[in-house]
Amino acid sequence: MLKKILLVIVVLLAIPLLTALFVKQDYKVETQVVIQQPAQLVFDYIRFLGNQDNFSVWAAMDPQMQKSYRGVDGTVGFVSAWHSDNPDVGVGEQEIKAIVEGERIEFELRFLEPFAAVSPAYMTTEAITAQQTRVSWGFSGHMPYPMNLMLLVMDVENIIAADLQQGLDNLKLILEAPVQEAEVQ
Repeated sequence: MLKKILLVIVVLLAIPLLTALFVKQDYKVETQVVIQQPAQLVFDYIRFLGNQDNFSVWAAMDPQMQKSYRGVDGTVGFVSAWHSDNPDVGVGEQEIKAIVEGERIEFELRFLEPFAAVSPAYMTTEAITAQQTRVSWGFSGHMPYPMNLMLLVMDVENIIAADLQQGLDNLKLILEAPVQEAEVQ
């Protein structure tokens, strides 16, 4: 009887581990929005990581998070770091890795807590017309074996896509807001 119970336990433990061998470990997400502003104006705003605090969903999750910066914002090598007691935000940093002027900015996100991970991300701008710009925000992730099982039970890609899309929608609101004219006395 004890052998049968032990066998059942071993089989129950082995099934998820075997399943994880066949589950993808890498995923990619990209979302887009069209903003009614010239491409250069949009690019000049998104190139600064500090501006992400104004539109990123993650920056808004913990208003008490501690932020620190290294380097010159808007240039390759600039690092924006965060520290939060909120486990949904955690501890990490984001570095500008490459800039194609007026078109693309590439980041490297380094998550330190609650889980360590390194993930590339990017934002691009594409002029549709002189006053319309398509902005894309992309993110790539990796979940190592056996953590990749979470990709089966949690819709990680759609969760991240929803957060990126909300960030882009926030960006659209900011950049399309009417400019407040100074009051003339």
